[in-house]
Amino acid sequence: METENGKEIAQIIKESRKIVMKFGSNSLAKADGSPNSQFMENLARQCKTLMDAGKQIVLVSSGAQISGIATIKEWARKKDVHYRQALCAVGQVELMNQWRHAFNKYGIHIGQLLFTKEDFENDNRTLHMRNTIFTLVDEGVIPIINENDSISVDEIKIGDNDNLSALTAILWSADLLILFSDIDGVYTDNPKTNPDAKLIGMVKSIKELRETIKIGNNNEFGTGGIETKIQAAEKTTAFNIPLLLANSATENVLDTLASGNGKGTLFLGD
Repeated sequence: METENGKEIAQIIKESRKIVMKFGSNSLAKADGSPNSQFMENLARQCKTLMDAGKQIVLVSSGAQISGIATIKEWARKKDVHYRQALCAVGQVELMNQWRHAFNKYGIHIGQLLFTKEDFENDNRTLHMRNTIFTLVDEGVIPIINENDSISVDEIKIGDNDNLSALTAILWSADLLILFSDIDGVYTDNPKTNPDAKLIGMVKSIKELRETIKIGNNNEFGTGGIETKIQAAEKTTAFNIPLLLANSATENVLDTLASGNGKGTLFLGD
């Protein structure tokens, strides 16, 4: 049975050729912080289905730091910034290895791209970033993008992958950005604490949305909450790129969304 906005979501996916998908740490790691290999492999299969239908895919993947902690567990309690950056350096290797293994199962190559805020502010760099993304996807390779956390400091830091994925979608002139999180979408209140909170299926005015919802705190592993997702929607919809927020824990989530049986919050802008 189609959900309230399932038809609209399926139609936008059908019409979109260039799709950016962002996955947070909570989607890619188990409760203990170890990599969720089964999820990643299943996602790779679903991406292959979309690619076989003529779509191009770019992934924005969090998870470097939590992967680093899972690899070097004795560093988990170290809060020094140098250790946190070092953990990202270790974890990024592990993260990409997990993605490589997942996509290799379906004959798909991946490529790694690490960006900072400064990269998006330099015209020469953005030109080369854009050209590299186009070359990879045109050859059937999936670019997997993350912030370069091992060198990022406040002055050049984007800070969260919701906004990074929005900047990537704009850079690539994507047709759709999907943010996968651990919730079904934007609610009128926090559904984990308020059972009466209602899912907002479609947002056409982000200004009105901000006036009607309560924005909670960040989750444990990730750096972004609902606020950063709304910021991402403000960025993409300004360029007429719809943004969909959906729950990565939904079984076969891409298949479900594409079939019209999924749910989420669809941002179409003002």
